[in-house]
Amino acid sequence: MSNKLMDFTQNNQEVILNYEEKTISLFIITPEIIRVFEDRGYTTNSYAIEGDKTIATDYSIKDCGDHLEIKTAKLTVKAYDNCKLDVYDEQDNPLILDYMAKRIPIDRQVMDEAHKKLASSEGHEMTDKDADGKGYYELVKSLAANEHFYGLGDKTGYLDKRHYAYSNWNTDDPNPHVESFEQLYKSIPVLFGLKNGHPYGLFFDNTYRSHIDLGKESNNYYYYSAEDGNIDYYIIGGESLAEVVTNYTYLTGRVPMPQKWMLGYQQSRWGYSVSQEKVEEIADNLRKYDLPCDVIHLDIDYMDGYRVFTWRDDSYEKPADFVKKMRQKGFRLMPILDPGVKKDDKYNIYQEGVEKGYFVTNPDGSVYINKVWPGEAAYPDFGRSEVRKWWSKHCKYLVDMGVAGIWDDMNEPASFDGPVPKNIVFSDEDNKSTHKKMHNVYGHNMAKATYEGVKNASGKRPYVITRAAYAGTQKYSTVWTGDNQSLWPHLQMMIPQLCNLGMSGFNFAGTDIGGFGADTTPELLTRWIEGAVFSPLFRNHAALGTRSQEPWVFGEPTLSIYRKYLRLRYHFIPYLYDLYYQETKDGLPIMRPLVLNYQDDEKVYDLNDEFMVSDEILVAPIVYQGMTSRQVYLPKGEWIDFWSGVEYAGQNTILIDAPLDKLPMFIKKDTILPWGKVVSHISDEPDKIMTFRLFGDHGKYEHYQDNGLDFNYQDGEYNLYQVEVNGNEASVILSKHDYKPNYRTIVIQSTDKEWNFEYDEQEKTYKIR
Repeated sequence: MSNKLMDFTQNNQEVILNYEEKTISLFIITPEIIRVFEDRGYTTNSYAIEGDKTIATDYSIKDCGDHLEIKTAKLTVKAYDNCKLDVYDEQDNPLILDYMAKRIPIDRQVMDEAHKKLASSEGHEMTDKDADGKGYYELVKSLAANEHFYGLGDKTGYLDKRHYAYSNWNTDDPNPHVESFEQLYKSIPVLFGLKNGHPYGLFFDNTYRSHIDLGKESNNYYYYSAEDGNIDYYIIGGESLAEVVTNYTYLTGRVPMPQKWMLGYQQSRWGYSVSQEKVEEIADNLRKYDLPCDVIHLDIDYMDGYRVFTWRDDSYEKPADFVKKMRQKGFRLMPILDPGVKKDDKYNIYQEGVEKGYFVTNPDGSVYINKVWPGEAAYPDFGRSEVRKWWSKHCKYLVDMGVAGIWDDMNEPASFDGPVPKNIVFSDEDNKSTHKKMHNVYGHNMAKATYEGVKNASGKRPYVITRAAYAGTQKYSTVWTGDNQSLWPHLQMMIPQLCNLGMSGFNFAGTDIGGFGADTTPELLTRWIEGAVFSPLFRNHAALGTRSQEPWVFGEPTLSIYRKYLRLRYHFIPYLYDLYYQETKDGLPIMRPLVLNYQDDEKVYDLNDEFMVSDEILVAPIVYQGMTSRQVYLPKGEWIDFWSGVEYAGQNTILIDAPLDKLPMFIKKDTILPWGKVVSHISDEPDKIMTFRLFGDHGKYEHYQDNGLDFNYQDGEYNLYQVEVNGNEASVILSKHDYKPNYRTIVIQSTDKEWNFEYDEQEKTYKIR
């Protein structure tokens, strides 16, 4: 039976499509963003989108006989009978077209229940993912022969997600992560597509478990399905793939400016924090071996019996004094927190949580108990504002100790005594809900509570790390890809994972350098520190029970090469910091796939072993054991080998030698980059000298400077420098000077010349010395 489109009504920028059986609303958010919404009886609170993102937008509606046409300056939506919607860009190129036929599930050649049971007994997955539940719905879209997909956060596998299928259900799976994994720690249901070279985005704002099949089932369609909830998704346009990403981050939020030292090297291992002597030993060795480092992380062992907001006193004297002592050595300490609160009637956090009803409950109202590190534990109900404020208040305990920030873990939420049942009662803000709906935003809400707690207690830009996340969590927390392993395939996967995370809004992300589980090798560790040198979160982390993977453990040449790339990282910190200033304006990732910069070049659509740092640097790590040379594809333009200075023409594949100590890197010709000094750690004091390097013959660069610590920059307290070289002429202009300190000396270096500028206090200008 045809579900005819009868008519429409308008309410400002909402267009209500009235069908015979239901209504669908189109909300015009901006000229490039349209929300599609069908109320199926569920609450509509969004955890990803905060505030009203709607801006005044002109649009038109035209009755075209067999369909309605809703048109903005950038997008056209054509609405047909049977709730079918087609989307086109401003040149009338098709972007998102509803599939008109029925899905045909994959024929898995399983004939009967006996064969299913037999295969399952050997461990083969026989789950029927297409089972239709009470609240289940699906959206099926036509798939073009030349269509490519990116995004979805930290899903395993390759850059281009076409031909793969994934689920969104935050999952702590200790098995080695491989491309067949459908779900990991984060649910970030944003998809970026290139259909015949034309870009678009789809963001499905539904926290229930969902599934997305990107042409695995059929070459004719892709589909999104959810086991419950409203139909609520956003169509995102843009003239380029980069503009689509910018529009998506406008919607869900951007990574705020980090504290500058957060870009430094960080050392971690589960087991360091068992005693202050062990932490000091690691710190002393980092300085002994001349390895720059800013942060040492404290895993669960620093706590008293794994009780959150405690610090053991058997192997630590006075924690605040110890944190201060480490800070004097140039190290900040970053302790971990898990959501599980130990069930202990004598423990104040548990007592308070029970008395005030702050924990999730069983359907009968009793506190729900599962097991995590402290044994039997209760779970804070982070979906309630009151509970988040309670958690935030207790974060002050750690901040007052002087710690650098807080690392949130185990917040999928993880559980040792079986999965948390879906009917456990969680809060959806002021409404009672279930684990079924709130599971995927549990980590998001914990990260938000932690962020607010650190911010309120310190007044500084919070440093929060979270393992579990949802779309929009990037506003509150950095992320890492979770418990990877010391495996070459995991080094290979680092590039597409971090690139897709960056496109999905998570621009401060990293992997555990060297691998968390299993035992690393000298070669693997070396290639990992090289490949990760531009990853925003720059942390070596390993599991209890694995071999030590501090670089000095392996002797030479591992130690010297490791030191070389730590120093290289510190040279580039001023540049990375500049990129975060840009990111607050455009939301574009620091570490990004080549396709984001060169969407018209089909050779980069599925390029998995190269990435770019913004627009200027191309990096091609060695990610296979034993390789000492590799092919590198250079896109359009002219490129300069960072190490040798040799120039290469773009749209060309070259063969590059890459012995163990060399990371292939190329700088776009005629680029100026800031070049920081090598230090043991980032100081809170402002730099007095800054160096810029010219790659090529001429160039322009805008450099950002603030105090690197607090939120004063949001009130305009920062400086901007315009640095330019044109032939034999160079200039430096302080175009904005609202942060009182500024560089006294600025040096510009080319391959054959150096300019030295001194600041003239009276004339407020830079003059060549």
